[in-house]
Amino acid sequence: MTTTTAPPATVRWPRPFRYVYAANLAESLGHQVGFLSVPVLAVSVLAATPGQVGLLAVLGTAAFLVIGLPAGVWVDRSSHRTVMITADLARAALYASIPLAWWADALTIGQLYVVVLLTGVGTVFGDVAAQSFLPELVGRDRLVAANSLLVTTNATVQIGGRGFGGLLVQWLGAPLALVLNAATHLLSALALTRVRPSGAAVPGRDRPAGGFGRQLAEGVRHVLGNPLLRPLVVSLAGINLTVNLMTTMLPVVFLRELGLGAGVLGLFLGAGGVGALLGAVTARPLAARIGHGRALWLPGLLVAPAGALVALVDTGGWLWLAGFGWLALAWRTGIGNVIGVSLRQQVTPDALLGRMNATFRFLLTGAIAVGAGLAGLLGQYASPRTSLWIGAIGAALAWLPVFRSPLRALTDPATLPAVDRAGGHPTLDQVAR
Repeated sequence: MTTTTAPPATVRWPRPFRYVYAANLAESLGHQVGFLSVPVLAVSVLAATPGQVGLLAVLGTAAFLVIGLPAGVWVDRSSHRTVMITADLARAALYASIPLAWWADALTIGQLYVVVLLTGVGTVFGDVAAQSFLPELVGRDRLVAANSLLVTTNATVQIGGRGFGGLLVQWLGAPLALVLNAATHLLSALALTRVRPSGAAVPGRDRPAGGFGRQLAEGVRHVLGNPLLRPLVVSLAGINLTVNLMTTMLPVVFLRELGLGAGVLGLFLGAGGVGALLGAVTARPLAARIGHGRALWLPGLLVAPAGALVALVDTGGWLWLAGFGWLALAWRTGIGNVIGVSLRQQVTPDALLGRMNATFRFLLTGAIAVGAGLAGLLGQYASPRTSLWIGAIGAALAWLPVFRSPLRALTDPATLPAVDRAGGHPTLDQVAR
């Protein structure tokens, strides 16, 4: 059996990847500002209830439940670059509508619902296309390095972006802060226009065979029937659901219960960026030392108590302890993002990449929507703290699906048999060693 050797670290990234990286950097900055601005705007400007805050979070991810799976088929049939540019332009226009409506004294919670729903549609297509584009841009032997770079960059932006976003909201107000979000999506689209992909990205080339329904089902079967991907998606969905139970109610707890400002909330959430950055940086050496499978479950076991610290958040010393817990949870997620995304790209045939990524995004972001909906219900009819505690308990158990699967014994995906470009995936006996 042959193994794949990654190129030396000194090899420069291809020019198309550098433009995609620049687009990702701009979009990531806007996302961090918008992540904080939208719920703060709802709470402080429109006096939204906990239930309405939860509904906003649900609508922001509902598109993945409605069109997430079909999007994979469309992406596999289309130019990834074109899909990404269109998604950026649409989101820029939608975010720009919020400060314009606020300036005209016409902003309503209904408009926020529409904007977050439609920007979620753009995110569906943009994210699926970007993750499907990456193997073509850098090659499969550099996927872990490329994903590590992207996650590290996004985590670094999260550190400063959410803190800066909190200060920006505090200085300018949430509506005006969203002007930056619209501008970053325009910059992202501009960077992507400079990408000149290879012929493999031309629409119609290597078009999937069969009808729409058959193509969609092939993507779902590839994920749920794959002994590597099935436990991975179950574990990651559990993480998304339980962490979002906490994330959705944190603005309510900080702003109303604790009386802390948006700046403090932004700095607290920024601690998650520190954790995600540490996770992205340590993912590759950790996986090399203990194996990719163990790197997917052992960090989750180590940080199992961290969610309880978040649920206990209060002023004073408890705020620092909660911030440490949030950092620890994000560290685990940063590792999972690098190793998990690289693994699924490594073992998926080219023709199935869009549908595989769409299936993952459907399930993972669907879990976020469910978590947001549950958080809204718990916050409205029990208390925001109840949502934090249930999320903490679930987050402590999310590592179990990987631990109880053959994936826990995987050392390096590069040692698996080469992916069949026409379809198929490694069998169970090829994983458990």
